[in-house]
Amino acid sequence: MTKPPRKPSKPLLRDDAPIRSRPRRQRDPAQPNLPLDPMPARIEPCLALLKARPPKGDDWVYEIKWDGYRLSVHVEPTGIRILTRGGHDWTDRFPAIKQAALWLPVGTAILDGEAVVLDEQGRSDFGLLQQSLGGRGGKQSSSDAIFMAFDLLYFDGHDLRNSELDMRRHLLEDLVPAEEQGVIRLSEEVEADGDALLRVACEHDLEGIIAKRRSAPYRPGRGGDWVKIKCIQSDGFAIVGYEKSSASFGGIGRLLLAARKGDGLVYVGGVGTGFNERSAAELRMQMDKLIIGKPAVETGRKRNAVFIDPKLIAEIEYRAWTHDGKLRHASYKGLREEQDNAGVYQIDG
Repeated sequence: MTKPPRKPSKPLLRDDAPIRSRPRRQRDPAQPNLPLDPMPARIEPCLALLKARPPKGDDWVYEIKWDGYRLSVHVEPTGIRILTRGGHDWTDRFPAIKQAALWLPVGTAILDGEAVVLDEQGRSDFGLLQQSLGGRGGKQSSSDAIFMAFDLLYFDGHDLRNSELDMRRHLLEDLVPAEEQGVIRLSEEVEADGDALLRVACEHDLEGIIAKRRSAPYRPGRGGDWVKIKCIQSDGFAIVGYEKSSASFGGIGRLLLAARKGDGLVYVGGVGTGFNERSAAELRMQMDKLIIGKPAVETGRKRNAVFIDPKLIAEIEYRAWTHDGKLRHASYKGLREEQDNAGVYQIDG
């Protein structure tokens, strides 16, 4: 992104003497102060709309899609607050991010971004993030999570939501320089063709890319100013039960999943991969608290099935859908938190 030219740091010379300003006058106490915008207690996040292909045109810029928890970091006169997408206060769960926010060279600010844990290859891994927090419903604090900042919504007394993305990013890059490798890092914009960047992201086993409209203000919801393009589909599905297996981790042979259709739920198949010993044990403990006598949705005949109240939302990776509306090549990634405002996949029609 082309930045506006900086003012020269050295004084301009005239006849080998620096130009000096007029002597400073005392401020008139009756003169009003420059107006400052009140700092919002919470900002409803802008969400990315899922598309199959990247948008084209000079008004679009691209970033890597991070796989973690969406957070807003509030730098306030009274201290730091870290809020989830649903507005829940998770400050105590990210002490390292809180400490790094205290060191930012700013009086007040609201940063939009994603808390992630990186694997050995530098890729964000949702499962590792969940483990660092003690699993779904856990109360642990994560010392491994870092914050990838991708937007600046409030800055030193000024609400930036009506400003174009280019201006917000310019201020963010001054606050969190691209070369910083601390706990708070910049999610860098990538100057590239969208299709080419998506191909590279998929070759490196990343989740996908995000496209953002340069000229757009910050608007809540999925209005289309931000677009996500995924290498592998990943969505939330309600767990309606599981099939028992003595040969599998946690005794879970397969999870039974449902999506939303209209006002109800509809069965979309199962998933039997993606578990490890720890995640399966934690999941089994959560499910066994929700056992019910009959299934919440029609699943067909299942052997050794245990049905549960569909209150748990699993994040599932999958390649495609079968002709009869079931998930293909599905893999379990983890449980979403209620505080993350995770939704269940909605089937149209």
